[in-house]
Amino acid sequence: MGTKKIAIDGPSGAGKSTIAKHIAKALGYIYVDTGAMYRSVALYCLEHGIDPSCEEDVRKVIDDICIDIKYENKEQQIYLCGRNVTSLIRSAEMSMGASNVSKHSAVRSKLVSLQRNLAEKYNVVMDGRDIATRVMPDADIAIFLTADVEDRARRRYYEMKEKGEDISFENVLEDMKRRDNNDSTRANSPLVKAENAILVDTTGNTLEESINYLSQIISKKLR
Repeated sequence: MGTKKIAIDGPSGAGKSTIAKHIAKALGYIYVDTGAMYRSVALYCLEHGIDPSCEEDVRKVIDDICIDIKYENKEQQIYLCGRNVTSLIRSAEMSMGASNVSKHSAVRSKLVSLQRNLAEKYNVVMDGRDIATRVMPDADIAIFLTADVEDRARRRYYEMKEKGEDISFENVLEDMKRRDNNDSTRANSPLVKAENAILVDTTGNTLEESINYLSQIISKKLR
Protein backbone atom coordinates (compact mmCIF):
# COMPACT_ATOMS: atom_id res chain seq x y z
CA MET A 1 0.00 0.00 0.00
CA GLY A 2 1.43 3.36 -1.04
CA THR A 3 1.78 6.50 0.99
CA LYS A 4 -0.82 9.26 1.11
CA LYS A 5 0.14 12.54 -0.55
CA ILE A 6 -1.53 15.93 -0.05
CA ALA A 7 -0.19 18.81 -2.17
CA ILE A 8 -0.85 22.47 -1.36
CA ASP A 9 0.42 25.01 -3.90
CA GLY A 10 -0.01 28.76 -4.02
CA PRO A 11 1.68 32.16 -3.94
CA SER A 12 3.68 33.63 -1.06
CA GLY A 13 1.66 34.65 1.97
CA ALA A 14 -1.43 32.61 1.16
CA GLY A 15 -1.09 30.73 4.45
CA LYS A 16 0.14 27.45 2.96
CA SER A 17 2.73 26.59 5.59
CA THR A 18 0.63 27.42 8.64
CA ILE A 19 -2.45 25.61 7.32
CA ALA A 20 -0.43 22.62 6.06
CA LYS A 21 1.18 22.23 9.50
CA HIS A 22 -2.20 22.13 11.22
CA ILE A 23 -3.60 19.62 8.74
CA ALA A 24 -0.53 17.36 8.92
CA LYS A 25 -0.68 17.34 12.71
CA ALA A 26 -4.40 16.51 12.71
CA LEU A 27 -3.87 13.63 10.27
CA GLY A 28 -0.66 12.34 11.82
CA TYR A 29 1.20 12.99 8.53
CA ILE A 30 4.65 14.46 8.00
CA TYR A 31 4.64 18.14 7.06
CA VAL A 32 7.17 19.10 4.36
CA ASP A 33 7.85 22.81 3.96
CA THR A 34 9.56 22.96 0.56
CA GLY A 35 9.93 26.73 0.73
CA ALA A 36 12.28 26.28 3.69
CA MET A 37 14.57 24.23 1.47
CA TYR A 38 14.83 27.01 -1.11
CA ARG A 39 15.36 29.56 1.66
CA SER A 40 18.22 27.42 2.94
CA VAL A 41 19.90 27.47 -0.47
CA ALA A 42 19.49 31.25 -0.51
CA LEU A 43 21.03 31.49 2.97
CA TYR A 44 24.04 29.43 1.88
CA CYS A 45 24.55 31.68 -1.14
CA LEU A 46 24.28 34.91 0.82
CA GLU A 47 26.62 33.67 3.56
CA HIS A 48 29.19 32.73 0.90
CA GLY A 49 28.97 35.98 -1.06
CA ILE A 50 27.02 34.47 -3.95
CA ASP A 51 24.24 36.33 -5.70
CA PRO A 52 21.16 34.04 -5.50
CA SER A 53 19.94 35.37 -8.85
CA CYS A 54 23.15 34.37 -10.69
CA GLU A 55 22.45 30.89 -12.03
CA GLU A 56 26.05 30.17 -13.08
CA ASP A 57 27.46 30.98 -9.62
CA VAL A 58 24.74 29.06 -7.79
CA ARG A 59 25.25 26.02 -10.04
CA LYS A 60 28.94 25.92 -9.08
CA VAL A 61 28.14 25.42 -5.39
CA ILE A 62 24.88 23.45 -5.47
CA ASP A 63 26.68 20.12 -4.95
CA ASP A 64 28.30 21.56 -1.80
CA ILE A 65 24.92 22.38 -0.26
CA CYS A 66 23.57 19.67 2.01
CA ILE A 67 20.01 20.10 3.28
CA ASP A 68 18.45 17.74 5.80
CA ILE A 69 14.96 17.74 7.26
CA LYS A 70 14.60 16.37 10.77
CA TYR A 71 11.57 16.14 13.02
CA GLU A 72 12.22 17.10 16.62
CA ASN A 73 9.29 17.15 19.04
CA LYS A 74 7.09 16.67 15.96
CA GLU A 75 8.34 19.97 14.50
CA GLN A 76 10.22 20.26 11.20
CA GLN A 77 13.80 21.46 11.60
CA ILE A 78 15.95 22.46 8.63
CA TYR A 79 19.65 21.65 8.70
CA LEU A 80 22.05 23.30 6.27
CA CYS A 81 25.39 21.53 6.05
CA GLY A 82 24.85 20.14 9.55
CA ARG A 83 23.66 23.42 11.14
CA ASN A 84 20.10 24.05 12.30
CA VAL A 85 19.00 27.15 10.33
CA THR A 86 15.27 26.95 11.03
CA SER A 87 15.25 30.33 12.80
CA LEU A 88 17.50 32.04 10.23
CA ILE A 89 15.48 31.56 7.03
CA ARG A 90 12.25 33.47 7.73
CA SER A 91 13.33 37.02 6.90
CA ALA A 92 12.18 39.06 3.90
CA GLU A 93 15.71 38.77 2.48
CA MET A 94 15.54 34.95 2.58
CA SER A 95 12.06 35.03 1.05
CA MET A 96 13.29 37.01 -1.94
CA GLY A 97 16.46 34.93 -2.12
CA ALA A 98 14.37 31.76 -2.25
CA SER A 99 12.38 33.18 -5.14
CA ASN A 100 15.63 33.90 -6.99
CA VAL A 101 17.32 30.51 -6.47
CA SER A 102 14.11 28.63 -7.27
CA LYS A 103 14.41 29.78 -10.89
CA HIS A 104 17.58 27.73 -11.39
CA SER A 105 17.16 24.23 -12.84
CA ALA A 106 20.07 22.76 -10.86
CA VAL A 107 18.52 23.89 -7.58
CA ARG A 108 15.05 22.63 -8.45
CA SER A 109 16.36 19.26 -9.64
CA LYS A 110 18.23 18.67 -6.40
CA LEU A 111 15.39 19.70 -4.10
CA VAL A 112 12.61 18.01 -6.07
CA SER A 113 14.49 14.73 -5.76
CA LEU A 114 14.70 15.16 -1.99
CA GLN A 115 11.02 16.06 -1.77
CA ARG A 116 9.93 13.03 -3.81
CA ASN A 117 11.99 10.72 -1.62
CA LEU A 118 10.18 12.01 1.46
CA ALA A 119 6.80 11.47 -0.20
CA GLU A 120 7.70 7.86 -0.99
CA LYS A 121 8.65 7.16 2.64
CA TYR A 122 5.91 8.96 4.56
CA ASN A 123 2.31 10.12 4.40
CA VAL A 124 2.90 13.82 3.69
CA VAL A 125 1.30 17.21 3.49
CA MET A 126 3.66 19.16 1.25
CA ASP A 127 3.34 22.82 0.33
CA GLY A 128 5.15 24.92 -2.25
CA ARG A 129 4.88 26.27 -5.78
CA ASP A 130 5.07 23.15 -7.97
CA ILE A 131 4.02 20.30 -5.71
CA ALA A 132 0.97 19.13 -7.67
CA THR A 133 2.44 20.02 -11.06
CA ARG A 134 5.92 18.51 -10.69
CA VAL A 135 6.89 17.06 -7.33
CA MET A 136 3.76 14.99 -6.67
CA PRO A 137 1.57 14.98 -9.80
CA ASP A 138 0.12 11.75 -8.37
CA ALA A 139 -1.03 13.45 -5.15
CA ASP A 140 -4.20 12.03 -3.63
CA ILE A 141 -5.42 15.58 -2.97
CA ALA A 142 -4.20 18.76 -4.68
CA ILE A 143 -5.15 22.24 -3.50
CA PHE A 144 -4.25 25.63 -4.95
CA LEU A 145 -4.41 28.12 -2.09
CA THR A 146 -4.48 31.81 -2.89
CA ALA A 147 -5.65 35.25 -1.71
CA ASP A 148 -5.59 38.86 -2.88
CA VAL A 149 -1.99 40.18 -2.93
CA GLU A 150 -2.74 43.02 -0.48
CA ASP A 151 -4.38 40.58 1.90
CA ARG A 152 -1.34 38.29 1.68
CA ALA A 153 1.07 41.18 2.17
CA ARG A 154 -0.88 42.37 5.21
CA ARG A 155 -0.64 38.96 6.82
CA ARG A 156 3.10 38.76 6.15
CA TYR A 157 3.62 42.32 7.44
CA TYR A 158 1.97 41.59 10.80
CA GLU A 159 3.85 38.31 11.07
CA MET A 160 7.18 40.10 10.56
CA LYS A 161 6.29 42.93 12.95
CA GLU A 162 5.50 40.38 15.65
CA LYS A 163 9.03 39.05 15.19
CA GLY A 164 10.40 42.56 15.76
CA GLU A 165 11.44 43.26 12.17
CA ASP A 166 11.57 46.93 11.18
CA ILE A 167 9.75 46.98 7.86
CA SER A 168 6.94 48.92 6.20
CA PHE A 169 3.77 47.46 4.72
CA GLU A 170 4.62 49.12 1.39
CA ASN A 171 7.97 47.29 1.21
CA VAL A 172 6.35 43.96 2.08
CA LEU A 173 3.72 44.52 -0.62
CA GLU A 174 6.30 45.38 -3.27
CA ASP A 175 8.46 42.37 -2.34
CA MET A 176 5.42 40.12 -2.59
CA LYS A 177 4.48 41.50 -6.01
CA ARG A 178 8.06 40.90 -7.21
CA ARG A 179 8.00 37.38 -5.85
CA ASP A 180 4.62 36.68 -7.47
CA ASN A 181 6.08 37.80 -10.79
CA ASN A 182 9.23 35.69 -10.33
CA ASP A 183 7.26 32.60 -9.38
CA SER A 184 4.68 32.83 -12.15
CA THR A 185 7.00 33.78 -15.03
CA ARG A 186 10.08 31.60 -14.44
CA ALA A 187 10.80 29.12 -17.21
CA ASN A 188 11.43 26.21 -14.84
CA SER A 189 8.31 24.94 -12.99
CA PRO A 190 6.36 28.22 -12.81
CA LEU A 191 3.62 28.68 -10.25
CA VAL A 192 0.40 27.48 -11.91
CA LYS A 193 -2.71 25.70 -10.71
CA ALA A 194 -2.62 21.99 -11.51
CA GLU A 195 -5.56 20.83 -13.60
CA ASN A 196 -6.81 18.56 -10.83
CA ALA A 197 -6.26 21.05 -7.99
CA ILE A 198 -9.11 22.49 -5.94
CA LEU A 199 -8.95 26.31 -5.94
CA VAL A 200 -9.33 27.85 -2.47
CA ASP A 201 -9.31 31.64 -2.05
CA THR A 202 -8.76 32.72 1.57
CA THR A 203 -9.13 36.48 1.02
CA GLY A 204 -10.77 37.97 4.10
CA ASN A 205 -10.68 34.71 6.04
CA THR A 206 -9.26 34.32 9.52
CA LEU A 207 -6.63 31.61 9.93
CA GLU A 208 -9.13 29.46 11.81
CA GLU A 209 -11.70 29.79 9.02
CA SER A 210 -9.13 28.77 6.40
CA ILE A 211 -7.93 25.78 8.42
CA ASN A 212 -11.47 24.57 9.02
CA TYR A 213 -12.44 24.95 5.37
CA LEU A 214 -9.43 23.04 4.05
CA SER A 215 -9.78 20.39 6.73
CA GLN A 216 -13.35 19.76 5.60
CA ILE A 217 -12.28 19.46 1.95
CA ILE A 218 -9.44 17.06 2.78
CA SER A 219 -11.50 14.93 5.17
CA LYS A 220 -14.22 14.53 2.55
CA LYS A 221 -11.69 13.56 -0.14
CA LEU A 222 -9.89 11.06 2.09
CA ARG A 223 -13.16 9.36 2.92
